[in-house]
Amino acid sequence: MDTDPDPGTVVAADGTTLRLWELPPADPERADEAVLFVHGSITSSRALFDPPVERESERDRSYSWLHATAEAGRAAFALDVRGYGDSDRPPELDDPPAANDPPVRAPTAAGDVAAAVERLRGEFDAVHLVGVSWGTMVCGRYVAERPAPVASLTQCAPVYLPPWTFDEIAAALNVDADLDAYYYQRYDAVSDRQGGDDDLFEAIWTTQVESKQGVDADTYLAQAGALADSKAASEGERVYDAGAVDVPTLVVRGSADAISVREDALGLYDELDCEREYAEVGGADHYAMHGDRRAALYAATNAFYDRV
Repeated sequence: MDTDPDPGTVVAADGTTLRLWELPPADPERADEAVLFVHGSITSSRALFDPPVERESERDRSYSWLHATAEAGRAAFALDVRGYGDSDRPPELDDPPAANDPPVRAPTAAGDVAAAVERLRGEFDAVHLVGVSWGTMVCGRYVAERPAPVASLTQCAPVYLPPWTFDEIAAALNVDADLDAYYYQRYDAVSDRQGGDDDLFEAIWTTQVESKQGVDADTYLAQAGALADSKAASEGERVYDAGAVDVPTLVVRGSADAISVREDALGLYDELDCEREYAEVGGADHYAMHGDRRAALYAATNAFYDRV
């Protein structure tokens, strides 16, 4: 299977148009289940779940969680929450950053997920939901506050009630801890802290700056609502109630993840009052889907969907 995902759309309840990337299953006879992926705080869904990595003029699909899902027999979808990727931008992102508070917090983003799930439930017998990093707050909020018509929830690299202080994250991203509406990601700074695979980094960067988040070839912006949610969580405020999640849930993290730490992930797991599983990908960091152990992550989540 060597195809790119199709750039579809879905409209949220308030009329916001959202990008919904779609990749059909490799075997059309097994097209009765779908997996919906939701990105984290900085990176859009295409950049995170299907980066267009080129190796000597050939596409390297091994970094695509969408392709791994489709190859395993399920339709794969990835949502750009408003303000990310090719979805509509909140008007606050067109003002100077200090003019507004962070515009897209988890409750608003959960409404975007609801629109995507509603669309998919009209086409598939079962929908599995996957959140990554801030996406776990968004998906957790969506599932916990309503009877969610999803078959399962995967919380990958979750941040729930982290033991670290938000100042550490703000310093790493070079943003003011008081948080404007958005902040800039610049090529030199991001590449310095990225490390690893240059082809992968260039694919992610190009995807970001060519989307509606792009400012120019060396800069893109990220809305700060995700950081505001992380700040609240680090101060002891639950963005969602894990005890209210009522679908089978997998909590999975990389063992070397310094953001989604074991203490926090196990705390989330312990608060869940549903069918639940916990897994760690040995040696993987916060971006396990892009690391050397990515195939292990793909296999673990596909096996979880099979079990539920």
